[in-house]
Amino acid sequence: MKNYSFGSTSNSPKSFNAYPRGDFDLESGTIKRTRKPKNSSLQPVKMVKSFANRFHYYTKLHPLLVFFIFLSFGVTVLIVLAVYESHYRTMNSFKSFNAGIDTYPFPNLKNLVMVAGHSIYTSSNCGKVDKEDSWFLESYQKHPGQASSFVTHIQDGVEIVAKDDEALLLFSGGETRKDAGPRSEGQSYWTVAESKGWFGKEERVRWRALTEEHARDSFENLLFSVCRFRELTGTYPHNITVVSYDFKEERFKHLHRSAIGFPESRFSYSGTPSSSNSKEAALRGEALVRSQFQEDPFGCLGSLRRKKLGRDPFHRTIPYPNGCPEIEGLFQYCGPAPYPGALPWAQPQVVTSMI
Repeated sequence: MKNYSFGSTSNSPKSFNAYPRGDFDLESGTIKRTRKPKNSSLQPVKMVKSFANRFHYYTKLHPLLVFFIFLSFGVTVLIVLAVYESHYRTMNSFKSFNAGIDTYPFPNLKNLVMVAGHSIYTSSNCGKVDKEDSWFLESYQKHPGQASSFVTHIQDGVEIVAKDDEALLLFSGGETRKDAGPRSEGQSYWTVAESKGWFGKEERVRWRALTEEHARDSFENLLFSVCRFRELTGTYPHNITVVSYDFKEERFKHLHRSAIGFPESRFSYSGTPSSSNSKEAALRGEALVRSQFQEDPFGCLGSLRRKKLGRDPFHRTIPYPNGCPEIEGLFQYCGPAPYPGALPWAQPQVVTSMI
């Protein structure tokens, strides 16, 4: 009896399939062909085409709506990028300022006393500080007693600081007069205080009396001194006292203070009288300047801007706000409306950590 084998064996040259490939239906005797899978790689292309067709349809149907949607999206992206760029620049400025700094020279001082400069001392003889010919005076300043009023401001600032162990004294004013040479108002006032032996308060005051030598007007006297305070202490002043003429109190205490958003409860003003010969003219001039600052609180437009540029005869590069990156926006802002950004003196003061 012979043995028959089916399928593929070692002796058969060819394998044998009992049924053809595919699904064979025994009842009908037909072969169900296997359906080839659809090409999945074409699906994204079809989706893109479908989306493009729909977008084209809606653009034709509602062109204005589509335009405003894209416009809103574009504006939103620009705002986000602007905020990020501003934050990035501020942080970079802050890092570069602190890089390599081990400590601030006056970290324990909390209050600012600023004496606003009004002239430049030009005499080589320090014994003539009360004489008008020792100072560079504009025509409207040439009155008897004018030089003495400058000395009174300096003395007043020294005495205020002598009574406050946490105060830093800054004499503020730049190189504002070409014919006076490259001498600043701030340095002039410091030199006069030195020549007077700090009015008997040298031990208590001299070591914490410095200068701010870039301000070109009264608003910059205040703003630049706040930044200078930050450079020297690592924080912003808790209290501010300004020393100047009594008729300028409204300008400093209300207009300039409001412009930088500093709390009124922490702001003081010490005013001294002008010489009796110049009082009437001074009041007229002050009324004009005050009205200009009311219209232009930041002094960045029109006549105030032109005056400021005229008080920079040597084209000095102003270093601020490098030393106070947290208020960079305040230095760049120009407008009649109050500054809209956040300010550090509206929050609890924290000494900046070193990087």
